[in-house]
Amino acid sequence: MTTSTRPRTAGAERRVPTPPTRHERTPRFRGPVWLDGPMTSAHLVFGAAGLLLTIGLVMVFSASSIEAALADEPVWAPGVQQLIWAALGVGAMLVALRLPVGFLRRWSPIALIVVVLMLLLVLVPFIGVKLNGARQWFNLGFANLQPSEVGKLVFALWGAHVLALRERYLTTTSLLVPVLPVFGVLSLLLIAEPDFGAVVSLGLVLVGLLWAGGMPLRWFAWFMAAGAVLLGALVFFAPYRMARITSFLDPFADPTDGGFQAIRGMYALATGGLWGVGLGNSAMKWNLLPHAESDYIFAIIGEELGFLGCLVVVTLYGVLCYAGFRIARRSADRFVQLASVAITVWLVGQAAMNMGYVVGLLPVTGVQLPLISAGGTSLVLTLFIVGLLARFARSEPAAIEAQRGRERGRLARIFLPVPASAVDPVRPRRRPEDRPSARPAVGGGRTVVRGRPGQPRRPGPDTGGVREPLPRKAAPGKGAPRQMPARGLPAEPDPRVVPVRTRRPGEDTGRAVARRQPAPGTPRRRPGGQR
Repeated sequence: MTTSTRPRTAGAERRVPTPPTRHERTPRFRGPVWLDGPMTSAHLVFGAAGLLLTIGLVMVFSASSIEAALADEPVWAPGVQQLIWAALGVGAMLVALRLPVGFLRRWSPIALIVVVLMLLLVLVPFIGVKLNGARQWFNLGFANLQPSEVGKLVFALWGAHVLALRERYLTTTSLLVPVLPVFGVLSLLLIAEPDFGAVVSLGLVLVGLLWAGGMPLRWFAWFMAAGAVLLGALVFFAPYRMARITSFLDPFADPTDGGFQAIRGMYALATGGLWGVGLGNSAMKWNLLPHAESDYIFAIIGEELGFLGCLVVVTLYGVLCYAGFRIARRSADRFVQLASVAITVWLVGQAAMNMGYVVGLLPVTGVQLPLISAGGTSLVLTLFIVGLLARFARSEPAAIEAQRGRERGRLARIFLPVPASAVDPVRPRRRPEDRPSARPAVGGGRTVVRGRPGQPRRPGPDTGGVREPLPRKAAPGKGAPRQMPARGLPAEPDPRVVPVRTRRPGEDTGRAVARRQPAPGTPRRRPGGQR
Protein backbone atom coordinates (compact mmCIF):
# COMPACT_ATOMS: atom_id res chain seq x y z
CA MET A 1 0.00 0.00 0.00
CA THR A 2 1.40 3.38 -0.96
CA THR A 3 1.52 6.39 1.34
CA SER A 4 1.40 10.12 0.77
CA THR A 5 2.92 12.96 2.82
CA ARG A 6 0.87 15.97 3.89
CA PRO A 7 2.11 18.88 6.06
CA ARG A 8 0.30 18.98 9.39
CA THR A 9 2.12 21.91 10.93
CA ALA A 10 5.08 24.03 9.98
CA GLY A 11 8.07 21.75 9.69
CA ALA A 12 6.09 18.62 10.59
CA GLU A 13 4.65 15.96 8.31
CA ARG A 14 2.39 13.01 8.87
CA ARG A 15 1.98 9.95 6.61
CA VAL A 16 -1.55 9.29 5.42
CA PRO A 17 -2.20 5.92 3.81
CA THR A 18 -3.83 6.09 0.37
CA PRO A 19 -5.45 3.20 -1.46
CA PRO A 20 -3.41 1.73 -4.28
CA THR A 21 -4.27 2.76 -7.80
CA ARG A 22 -5.72 0.39 -10.31
CA HIS A 23 -2.38 -0.28 -11.97
CA GLU A 24 -0.66 -0.95 -8.64
CA ARG A 25 -3.02 -3.71 -7.54
CA THR A 26 -1.56 -7.16 -7.67
CA PRO A 27 -3.64 -10.15 -8.74
CA ARG A 28 -5.11 -12.26 -5.98
CA PHE A 29 -3.88 -15.53 -7.49
CA ARG A 30 -0.53 -15.48 -9.24
CA GLY A 31 0.49 -18.45 -11.39
CA PRO A 32 3.97 -19.70 -12.11
CA VAL A 33 6.47 -17.46 -13.85
CA TRP A 34 6.54 -19.47 -17.07
CA LEU A 35 2.81 -18.83 -17.51
CA ASP A 36 3.59 -15.18 -18.33
CA GLY A 37 6.02 -16.05 -21.11
CA PRO A 38 5.57 -14.57 -24.60
CA MET A 39 5.09 -17.97 -26.28
CA THR A 40 2.93 -19.55 -23.57
CA SER A 41 -0.32 -19.26 -25.55
CA ALA A 42 1.07 -21.13 -28.56
CA HIS A 43 2.64 -23.81 -26.34
CA LEU A 44 -0.63 -24.37 -24.47
CA VAL A 45 -2.59 -24.71 -27.72
CA PHE A 46 -0.11 -27.17 -29.23
CA GLY A 47 0.27 -29.14 -26.01
CA ALA A 48 -3.43 -29.50 -25.16
CA ALA A 49 -4.48 -30.27 -28.75
CA GLY A 50 -1.60 -32.75 -29.21
CA LEU A 51 -2.47 -34.69 -26.06
CA LEU A 52 -6.18 -34.76 -26.94
CA LEU A 53 -5.35 -36.02 -30.43
CA THR A 54 -3.10 -38.75 -29.00
CA ILE A 55 -5.79 -39.90 -26.57
CA GLY A 56 -8.32 -39.88 -29.39
CA LEU A 57 -6.20 -42.04 -31.69
CA VAL A 58 -5.58 -44.60 -28.94
CA MET A 59 -9.24 -44.77 -27.97
CA VAL A 60 -10.44 -45.06 -31.58
CA PHE A 61 -8.10 -48.04 -32.03
CA SER A 62 -9.57 -49.60 -28.90
CA ALA A 63 -13.27 -48.76 -29.39
CA SER A 64 -13.51 -49.75 -33.08
CA SER A 65 -11.48 -52.98 -33.05
CA ILE A 66 -14.28 -55.33 -31.97
CA GLU A 67 -16.81 -53.90 -34.38
CA ALA A 68 -14.30 -54.24 -37.24
CA ALA A 69 -13.59 -57.85 -36.30
CA LEU A 70 -17.30 -58.70 -36.18
CA ALA A 71 -17.61 -57.19 -39.68
CA ASP A 72 -14.81 -59.51 -41.02
CA GLU A 73 -12.35 -56.62 -41.31
CA PRO A 74 -8.87 -56.20 -39.84
CA VAL A 75 -9.14 -54.97 -36.26
CA TRP A 76 -6.61 -52.22 -36.97
CA ALA A 77 -8.34 -50.89 -40.12
CA PRO A 78 -10.51 -48.14 -38.48
CA GLY A 79 -7.62 -46.99 -36.34
CA VAL A 80 -5.24 -46.75 -39.28
CA GLN A 81 -7.86 -44.82 -41.24
CA GLN A 82 -8.19 -42.37 -38.34
CA LEU A 83 -4.39 -42.07 -38.23
CA ILE A 84 -4.34 -41.14 -41.93
CA TRP A 85 -6.96 -38.47 -41.35
CA ALA A 86 -4.90 -37.15 -38.44
CA ALA A 87 -1.87 -36.85 -40.72
CA LEU A 88 -3.95 -34.89 -43.22
CA GLY A 89 -5.20 -32.73 -40.37
CA VAL A 90 -1.65 -31.94 -39.28
CA GLY A 91 -0.96 -30.80 -42.84
CA ALA A 92 -4.04 -28.56 -42.68
CA MET A 93 -2.79 -27.19 -39.36
CA LEU A 94 0.57 -26.27 -40.94
CA VAL A 95 -1.29 -24.49 -43.74
CA ALA A 96 -3.32 -22.53 -41.17
CA LEU A 97 -0.09 -21.49 -39.42
CA ARG A 98 1.07 -19.74 -42.61
CA LEU A 99 -2.18 -17.99 -43.51
CA PRO A 100 -2.08 -14.20 -43.11
CA VAL A 101 -4.89 -12.71 -41.07
CA GLY A 102 -5.67 -10.25 -43.86
CA PHE A 103 -6.17 -13.16 -46.27
CA LEU A 104 -8.74 -14.74 -43.93
CA ARG A 105 -10.62 -11.48 -43.64
CA ARG A 106 -10.68 -10.71 -47.37
CA TRP A 107 -12.00 -14.13 -48.36
CA SER A 108 -14.45 -14.73 -45.50
CA PRO A 109 -17.47 -13.10 -47.31
CA ILE A 110 -16.88 -15.20 -50.43
CA ALA A 111 -16.45 -18.33 -48.29
CA LEU A 112 -19.78 -17.58 -46.61
CA ILE A 113 -21.53 -17.47 -49.99
CA VAL A 114 -19.92 -20.79 -50.94
CA VAL A 115 -21.11 -22.37 -47.68
CA VAL A 116 -24.70 -21.23 -48.29
CA LEU A 117 -24.59 -22.78 -51.78
CA MET A 118 -23.22 -26.03 -50.31
CA LEU A 119 -26.00 -26.17 -47.73
CA LEU A 120 -28.52 -25.71 -50.54
CA LEU A 121 -26.96 -28.36 -52.75
CA VAL A 122 -26.80 -30.94 -49.97
CA LEU A 123 -30.61 -30.88 -49.85
CA VAL A 124 -30.85 -32.03 -53.48
CA PRO A 125 -31.69 -35.79 -53.48
CA PHE A 126 -29.17 -36.82 -56.16
CA ILE A 127 -26.35 -34.70 -54.75
CA GLY A 128 -26.60 -34.96 -50.96
CA VAL A 129 -26.16 -38.29 -49.19
CA LYS A 130 -28.84 -39.34 -46.68
CA LEU A 131 -27.63 -41.29 -43.65
CA ASN A 132 -29.56 -42.09 -40.45
CA GLY A 133 -32.56 -40.14 -41.72
CA ALA A 134 -30.68 -36.89 -42.40
CA ARG A 135 -29.29 -35.50 -45.65
CA GLN A 136 -26.09 -33.85 -44.38
CA TRP A 137 -23.16 -35.13 -46.45
CA PHE A 138 -21.50 -34.96 -49.85
CA ASN A 139 -20.01 -38.21 -51.13
CA LEU A 140 -16.44 -37.42 -52.22
CA GLY A 141 -15.64 -41.03 -53.10
CA PHE A 142 -13.00 -41.52 -50.40
CA ALA A 143 -14.93 -39.75 -47.60
CA ASN A 144 -18.14 -37.89 -46.78
CA LEU A 145 -17.96 -34.11 -46.43
CA GLN A 146 -20.35 -32.42 -44.01
CA PRO A 147 -20.83 -28.78 -45.08
CA SER A 148 -22.29 -27.79 -41.71
CA GLU A 149 -18.85 -28.25 -40.09
CA VAL A 150 -17.28 -25.90 -42.63
CA GLY A 151 -20.14 -23.44 -42.11
CA LYS A 152 -19.37 -23.06 -38.40
CA LEU A 153 -15.77 -22.01 -39.07
CA VAL A 154 -16.70 -19.68 -41.93
CA PHE A 155 -19.46 -18.07 -39.87
CA ALA A 156 -16.99 -17.45 -37.01
CA LEU A 157 -14.41 -15.82 -39.31
CA TRP A 158 -16.97 -13.77 -41.25
CA GLY A 159 -18.68 -12.58 -38.09
CA ALA A 160 -15.37 -11.54 -36.54
CA HIS A 161 -14.47 -9.67 -39.74
CA VAL A 162 -17.78 -7.77 -39.86
CA LEU A 163 -17.72 -6.81 -36.19
CA ALA A 164 -14.09 -5.72 -36.43
CA LEU A 165 -14.97 -3.39 -39.30
CA ARG A 166 -17.81 -1.84 -37.27
CA GLU A 167 -15.79 -1.48 -34.08
CA ARG A 168 -15.57 2.33 -34.23
CA TYR A 169 -19.32 2.90 -34.39
CA LEU A 170 -20.56 -0.39 -32.92
CA THR A 171 -23.99 -0.28 -31.30
CA THR A 172 -26.43 -2.98 -30.28
CA THR A 173 -28.28 -2.68 -33.58
CA SER A 174 -25.15 -2.76 -35.72
CA LEU A 175 -23.93 -5.71 -33.65
CA LEU A 176 -27.06 -7.76 -34.29
CA VAL A 177 -28.08 -6.74 -37.81
CA PRO A 178 -25.21 -8.22 -39.84
CA VAL A 179 -24.71 -11.37 -37.75
CA LEU A 180 -28.16 -12.43 -36.56
CA PRO A 181 -29.88 -12.61 -40.00
CA VAL A 182 -27.06 -14.73 -41.42
CA PHE A 183 -27.33 -17.03 -38.42
CA GLY A 184 -31.06 -17.37 -39.08
CA VAL A 185 -30.51 -18.30 -42.75
CA LEU A 186 -27.87 -20.90 -41.89
CA SER A 187 -30.04 -22.34 -39.11
CA LEU A 188 -33.01 -22.77 -41.44
CA LEU A 189 -30.83 -24.63 -43.93
CA LEU A 190 -29.47 -26.88 -41.17
CA ILE A 191 -32.95 -27.62 -39.80
CA ALA A 192 -34.05 -28.61 -43.31
CA GLU A 193 -31.45 -31.43 -43.38
CA PRO A 194 -32.30 -31.94 -40.38
CA ASP A 195 -29.28 -31.39 -38.10
CA PHE A 196 -30.33 -29.91 -34.78
CA GLY A 197 -26.89 -30.52 -33.21
CA ALA A 198 -25.25 -28.33 -35.86
CA VAL A 199 -27.74 -25.54 -35.10
CA VAL A 200 -26.77 -25.67 -31.42
CA SER A 201 -23.06 -25.57 -32.32
CA LEU A 202 -23.68 -22.61 -34.65
CA GLY A 203 -25.49 -20.93 -31.77
CA LEU A 204 -22.32 -21.32 -29.67
CA VAL A 205 -20.38 -19.44 -32.36
CA LEU A 206 -23.01 -16.68 -32.31
CA VAL A 207 -22.81 -16.41 -28.51
CA GLY A 208 -19.02 -16.15 -28.67
CA LEU A 209 -19.16 -13.37 -31.27
CA LEU A 210 -21.77 -11.33 -29.43
CA TRP A 211 -20.07 -11.80 -26.08
CA ALA A 212 -16.68 -10.72 -27.41
CA GLY A 213 -18.35 -7.87 -29.31
CA GLY A 214 -19.69 -6.37 -26.07
CA MET A 215 -23.35 -7.37 -26.15
CA PRO A 216 -25.14 -6.43 -22.87
CA LEU A 217 -25.96 -9.42 -20.69
CA ARG A 218 -29.69 -8.67 -20.65
CA TRP A 219 -29.82 -9.44 -24.36
CA PHE A 220 -28.57 -12.96 -23.70
CA ALA A 221 -31.56 -13.52 -21.43
CA TRP A 222 -33.84 -12.57 -24.32
CA PHE A 223 -31.93 -14.93 -26.58
CA MET A 224 -32.38 -17.77 -24.10
CA ALA A 225 -36.11 -17.12 -24.00
CA ALA A 226 -36.29 -17.04 -27.81
CA GLY A 227 -34.25 -20.25 -27.98
CA ALA A 228 -36.64 -21.96 -25.57
CA VAL A 229 -39.60 -20.93 -27.73
CA LEU A 230 -37.84 -22.16 -30.87
CA LEU A 231 -36.97 -25.45 -29.18
CA GLY A 232 -40.59 -25.92 -28.19
CA ALA A 233 -41.69 -25.32 -31.79
CA LEU A 234 -39.15 -27.81 -33.13
CA VAL A 235 -40.22 -30.43 -30.62
CA PHE A 236 -43.88 -29.86 -31.46
CA PHE A 237 -43.33 -30.41 -35.22
CA ALA A 238 -40.87 -33.35 -34.80
CA PRO A 239 -42.02 -36.06 -32.36
CA TYR A 240 -38.62 -37.81 -32.31
CA ARG A 241 -37.11 -34.74 -30.63
CA MET A 242 -39.72 -35.03 -27.88
CA ALA A 243 -38.63 -38.65 -27.40
CA ARG A 244 -35.03 -37.48 -26.95
CA ILE A 245 -36.01 -34.95 -24.31
CA THR A 246 -38.18 -37.39 -22.37
CA SER A 247 -35.44 -40.04 -22.53
CA PHE A 248 -33.00 -37.49 -21.13
CA LEU A 249 -35.29 -36.71 -18.21
CA ASP A 250 -36.04 -40.38 -17.47
CA PRO A 251 -33.98 -42.78 -19.63
CA PHE A 252 -35.20 -45.86 -17.71
CA ALA A 253 -38.79 -45.16 -18.79
CA ASP A 254 -37.91 -46.50 -22.26
CA PRO A 255 -34.76 -48.63 -21.81
CA THR A 256 -35.05 -50.43 -25.15
CA ASP A 257 -35.52 -47.45 -27.47
CA GLY A 258 -35.20 -43.79 -26.44
CA GLY A 259 -33.05 -44.35 -23.35
CA PHE A 260 -30.97 -47.24 -24.72
CA GLN A 261 -27.78 -45.28 -25.43
CA ALA A 262 -28.03 -43.15 -22.29
CA ILE A 263 -28.39 -46.19 -20.03
CA ARG A 264 -25.48 -48.04 -21.69
CA GLY A 265 -23.29 -44.95 -21.36
CA MET A 266 -24.04 -44.72 -17.64
CA TYR A 267 -23.25 -48.42 -17.22
CA ALA A 268 -19.90 -47.92 -18.94
CA LEU A 269 -18.95 -45.03 -16.66
CA ALA A 270 -20.10 -46.92 -13.56
CA THR A 271 -18.08 -50.00 -14.53
CA GLY A 272 -14.88 -48.01 -14.93
CA GLY A 273 -14.87 -46.63 -11.42
CA LEU A 274 -11.79 -44.67 -10.36
CA TRP A 275 -9.03 -46.52 -12.22
CA GLY A 276 -10.94 -48.20 -15.07
CA VAL A 277 -10.94 -51.81 -16.26
CA GLY A 278 -7.82 -51.31 -18.37
CA LEU A 279 -7.09 -50.15 -21.89
CA GLY A 280 -8.77 -52.44 -24.43
CA ASN A 281 -10.90 -54.31 -21.84
CA SER A 282 -14.18 -52.51 -22.41
CA ALA A 283 -17.31 -54.66 -22.55
CA MET A 284 -19.63 -52.03 -24.00
CA LYS A 285 -17.75 -51.88 -27.28
CA TRP A 286 -18.94 -55.42 -28.11
CA ASN A 287 -21.93 -53.92 -29.94
CA LEU A 288 -23.63 -53.12 -26.63
CA LEU A 289 -23.18 -49.36 -27.02
CA PRO A 290 -24.01 -47.92 -30.47
CA HIS A 291 -21.54 -45.40 -31.94
CA ALA A 292 -18.98 -46.21 -29.27
CA GLU A 293 -16.08 -44.85 -31.36
CA SER A 294 -17.74 -41.55 -32.26
CA ASP A 295 -20.62 -40.07 -30.24
CA TYR A 296 -20.09 -42.11 -27.06
CA ILE A 297 -16.33 -42.45 -27.02
CA PHE A 298 -16.21 -40.54 -23.72
CA ALA A 299 -18.11 -43.45 -22.13
CA ILE A 300 -15.45 -45.88 -23.38
CA ILE A 301 -12.75 -43.60 -21.92
CA GLY A 302 -14.55 -43.70 -18.57
CA GLU A 303 -14.87 -47.49 -18.69
CA GLU A 304 -11.28 -48.30 -19.68
CA LEU A 305 -9.39 -45.42 -18.05
CA GLY A 306 -11.78 -44.65 -15.20
CA PHE A 307 -12.58 -41.36 -13.55
CA LEU A 308 -8.94 -40.27 -13.71
CA GLY A 309 -8.89 -40.67 -17.50
CA CYS A 310 -12.05 -38.59 -17.83
CA LEU A 311 -10.54 -35.98 -15.52
CA VAL A 312 -7.46 -35.71 -17.74
CA VAL A 313 -9.64 -35.14 -20.81
CA VAL A 314 -11.71 -32.47 -19.06
CA THR A 315 -8.54 -30.75 -17.83
CA LEU A 316 -7.05 -30.63 -21.33
CA TYR A 317 -10.19 -28.98 -22.67
CA GLY A 318 -9.95 -26.50 -19.80
CA VAL A 319 -6.36 -25.71 -20.80
CA LEU A 320 -7.45 -25.19 -24.39
CA CYS A 321 -10.22 -22.85 -23.19
CA TYR A 322 -7.76 -20.85 -21.08
CA ALA A 323 -5.34 -20.58 -24.01
CA GLY A 324 -8.05 -19.31 -26.36
CA PHE A 325 -9.18 -16.58 -23.98
CA ARG A 326 -5.56 -15.69 -23.23
CA ILE A 327 -4.92 -15.16 -26.93
CA ALA A 328 -7.95 -12.88 -27.16
CA ARG A 329 -6.80 -10.88 -24.14
CA ARG A 330 -3.20 -10.39 -25.26
CA SER A 331 -3.79 -9.79 -28.97
CA ALA A 332 -3.69 -6.31 -30.49
CA ASP A 333 -5.90 -7.16 -33.50
CA ARG A 334 -9.65 -6.82 -32.94
CA PHE A 335 -10.41 -9.49 -35.54
CA VAL A 336 -8.12 -11.95 -33.75
CA GLN A 337 -9.82 -11.21 -30.44
CA LEU A 338 -13.31 -11.86 -31.81
CA ALA A 339 -12.34 -14.95 -33.81
CA SER A 340 -10.39 -16.49 -30.90
CA VAL A 341 -13.33 -16.14 -28.51
CA ALA A 342 -15.83 -17.50 -31.05
CA ILE A 343 -13.67 -20.51 -31.95
CA THR A 344 -12.86 -21.28 -28.31
CA VAL A 345 -16.50 -21.11 -27.22
CA TRP A 346 -17.44 -23.36 -30.12
CA LEU A 347 -14.80 -26.06 -29.48
CA VAL A 348 -15.08 -26.16 -25.71
CA GLY A 349 -18.88 -25.80 -25.78
CA GLN A 350 -19.22 -28.70 -28.21
CA ALA A 351 -16.98 -30.83 -25.99
CA ALA A 352 -19.12 -29.92 -22.96
CA MET A 353 -22.28 -30.87 -24.88
CA ASN A 354 -20.86 -34.28 -25.81
CA MET A 355 -19.64 -35.10 -22.31
CA GLY A 356 -22.87 -33.69 -20.85
CA TYR A 357 -25.20 -36.04 -22.69
CA VAL A 358 -22.89 -39.01 -22.08
CA VAL A 359 -23.11 -38.55 -18.31
CA GLY A 360 -26.86 -37.80 -18.52
CA LEU A 361 -26.88 -34.06 -17.82
CA LEU A 362 -27.98 -32.92 -21.32
CA PRO A 363 -30.23 -34.31 -24.07
CA VAL A 364 -28.55 -36.36 -26.78
CA THR A 365 -27.67 -34.03 -29.68
CA GLY A 366 -25.27 -36.23 -31.64
CA VAL A 367 -22.31 -33.81 -31.63
CA GLN A 368 -18.85 -35.37 -31.57
CA LEU A 369 -16.04 -34.90 -29.10
CA PRO A 370 -13.47 -32.65 -30.86
CA LEU A 371 -10.05 -34.22 -31.54
CA ILE A 372 -11.11 -37.54 -29.94
CA SER A 373 -14.17 -38.97 -31.72
CA ALA A 374 -13.74 -40.96 -34.92
CA GLY A 375 -14.40 -38.97 -38.07
CA GLY A 376 -12.40 -37.90 -41.10
CA THR A 377 -13.41 -34.46 -42.29
CA SER A 378 -14.35 -33.27 -38.79
CA LEU A 379 -10.88 -34.17 -37.49
CA VAL A 380 -9.15 -32.35 -40.37
CA LEU A 381 -11.29 -29.26 -39.82
CA THR A 382 -10.68 -29.30 -36.05
CA LEU A 383 -6.91 -29.48 -36.53
CA PHE A 384 -7.16 -26.60 -39.01
CA ILE A 385 -8.94 -24.59 -36.32
CA VAL A 386 -6.20 -25.48 -33.84
CA GLY A 387 -3.68 -24.17 -36.37
CA LEU A 388 -5.61 -20.90 -36.60
CA LEU A 389 -5.54 -20.53 -32.81
CA ALA A 390 -1.79 -21.16 -32.80
CA ARG A 391 -1.39 -18.64 -35.64
CA PHE A 392 -3.28 -16.06 -33.59
CA ALA A 393 -1.12 -16.87 -30.56
CA ARG A 394 2.08 -16.33 -32.53
CA SER A 395 0.86 -12.88 -33.64
CA GLU A 396 0.81 -11.48 -30.10
CA PRO A 397 3.12 -8.45 -29.86
CA ALA A 398 5.29 -10.09 -27.19
CA ALA A 399 5.43 -13.33 -29.17
CA ILE A 400 6.58 -11.55 -32.35
CA GLU A 401 9.32 -9.76 -30.44
CA ALA A 402 10.46 -13.00 -28.80
CA GLN A 403 10.58 -14.89 -32.11
CA ARG A 404 12.59 -12.17 -33.82
CA GLY A 405 15.07 -12.03 -30.95
CA ARG A 406 16.11 -15.70 -31.08
CA GLU A 407 17.85 -17.91 -33.60
CA ARG A 408 15.44 -20.14 -35.50
CA GLY A 409 16.22 -23.26 -37.47
CA ARG A 410 15.44 -23.87 -41.09
CA LEU A 411 12.35 -26.01 -40.43
CA ALA A 412 11.01 -23.41 -38.02
CA ARG A 413 11.43 -20.68 -40.63
CA ILE A 414 9.60 -22.81 -43.22
CA PHE A 415 6.69 -24.16 -41.17
CA LEU A 416 6.45 -21.51 -38.44
CA PRO A 417 7.09 -18.13 -40.06
CA VAL A 418 7.12 -15.05 -37.86
CA PRO A 419 4.08 -12.81 -38.51
CA ALA A 420 4.97 -9.50 -40.14
CA SER A 421 3.00 -7.42 -37.62
CA ALA A 422 0.67 -7.81 -34.67
CA VAL A 423 -2.19 -6.19 -36.62
CA ASP A 424 -2.56 -7.32 -40.21
CA PRO A 425 -4.61 -4.70 -42.08
CA VAL A 426 -7.12 -5.71 -44.71
CA ARG A 427 -5.83 -4.74 -48.13
CA PRO A 428 -8.50 -2.56 -49.79
CA ARG A 429 -9.54 -3.22 -53.32
CA ARG A 430 -7.77 -0.99 -55.82
CA ARG A 431 -10.06 1.37 -57.69
CA PRO A 432 -9.33 2.43 -61.28
CA GLU A 433 -8.97 6.09 -60.31
CA ASP A 434 -6.27 5.18 -57.75
CA ARG A 435 -3.97 3.68 -60.36
CA PRO A 436 -1.02 5.91 -61.37
CA SER A 437 -0.95 7.21 -64.92
CA ALA A 438 1.39 5.40 -67.27
CA ARG A 439 1.98 8.45 -69.55
CA PRO A 440 5.24 10.38 -69.09
CA ALA A 441 4.76 13.50 -66.97
CA VAL A 442 7.52 15.69 -68.44
CA GLY A 443 7.96 16.07 -72.14
CA GLY A 444 9.39 18.86 -74.26
CA GLY A 445 9.75 22.25 -72.66
CA ARG A 446 6.80 22.46 -70.29
CA THR A 447 4.49 20.39 -68.09
CA VAL A 448 0.75 20.90 -67.88
CA VAL A 449 -0.90 19.92 -64.59
CA ARG A 450 -4.62 19.33 -65.01
CA GLY A 451 -7.12 19.45 -62.19
CA ARG A 452 -10.82 19.79 -61.63
CA PRO A 453 -12.24 23.33 -61.30
CA GLY A 454 -12.70 24.44 -57.73
CA GLN A 455 -10.59 21.60 -56.23
CA PRO A 456 -8.54 22.89 -53.24
CA ARG A 457 -4.82 22.51 -53.61
CA ARG A 458 -1.87 23.00 -51.34
CA PRO A 459 1.88 23.09 -52.01
CA GLY A 460 3.49 19.70 -51.47
CA PRO A 461 6.79 19.45 -49.56
CA ASP A 462 8.35 16.82 -51.79
CA THR A 463 6.94 17.65 -55.25
CA GLY A 464 9.19 20.53 -56.21
CA GLY A 465 6.61 23.20 -55.43
CA VAL A 466 3.86 21.59 -57.52
CA ARG A 467 0.52 21.66 -55.76
CA GLU A 468 -1.27 18.40 -54.89
CA PRO A 469 -4.94 17.74 -54.12
CA LEU A 470 -5.85 17.38 -50.45
CA PRO A 471 -6.06 13.77 -49.14
CA ARG A 472 -9.45 12.13 -48.95
CA LYS A 473 -11.04 11.39 -45.60
CA ALA A 474 -10.96 7.76 -44.47
CA ALA A 475 -14.26 5.92 -44.57
CA PRO A 476 -15.56 4.63 -41.20
CA GLY A 477 -14.14 1.21 -40.32
CA LYS A 478 -11.49 1.31 -43.03
CA GLY A 479 -7.83 2.12 -42.91
CA ALA A 480 -6.26 5.39 -43.93
CA PRO A 481 -6.50 6.14 -47.66
CA ARG A 482 -3.54 5.22 -49.75
CA GLN A 483 -1.46 8.27 -50.68
CA MET A 484 -1.33 8.10 -54.44
CA PRO A 485 0.76 10.53 -56.55
CA ALA A 486 -1.14 13.31 -58.31
CA ARG A 487 -2.13 12.50 -61.83
CA GLY A 488 0.39 13.76 -64.41
CA LEU A 489 3.27 14.35 -61.94
CA PRO A 490 6.61 12.53 -62.04
CA ALA A 491 7.68 10.23 -59.20
CA GLU A 492 10.84 12.37 -58.68
CA PRO A 493 10.01 15.97 -59.72
CA ASP A 494 12.50 18.06 -61.62
CA PRO A 495 13.66 21.03 -59.49
CA ARG A 496 13.81 23.16 -62.65
CA VAL A 497 10.02 22.91 -63.14
CA VAL A 498 8.36 25.96 -61.57
CA PRO A 499 4.59 26.52 -61.94
CA VAL A 500 3.59 29.81 -63.56
CA ARG A 501 0.06 31.14 -63.51
CA THR A 502 -1.17 32.15 -66.96
CA ARG A 503 -4.63 33.42 -65.99
CA ARG A 504 -5.99 35.77 -63.40
CA PRO A 505 -7.94 34.35 -60.45
CA GLY A 506 -11.25 35.45 -61.93
CA GLU A 507 -10.50 33.58 -65.14
CA ASP A 508 -9.16 30.40 -63.52
CA THR A 509 -10.25 27.19 -65.28
CA GLY A 510 -8.36 24.72 -63.11
CA ARG A 511 -5.34 24.61 -65.44
CA ALA A 512 -1.80 25.66 -64.52
CA VAL A 513 1.13 25.91 -66.93
CA ALA A 514 4.72 25.38 -65.82
CA ARG A 515 7.87 26.36 -67.73
CA ARG A 516 11.41 25.20 -67.36
CA GLN A 517 13.66 27.52 -65.33
CA PRO A 518 17.37 27.20 -64.63
CA ALA A 519 18.42 25.67 -61.35
CA PRO A 520 19.50 28.03 -58.54
CA GLY A 521 23.18 29.07 -58.89
CA THR A 522 23.34 28.49 -62.65
CA PRO A 523 24.61 31.58 -64.61
CA ARG A 524 22.18 32.87 -67.16
CA ARG A 525 22.98 32.79 -70.88
CA ARG A 526 22.95 36.11 -72.70
CA PRO A 527 21.96 36.55 -76.34
CA GLY A 528 24.80 35.58 -78.62
CA GLY A 529 26.12 32.80 -76.38
CA GLN A 530 27.90 35.17 -73.87
CA ARG A 531 27.57 34.50 -70.12
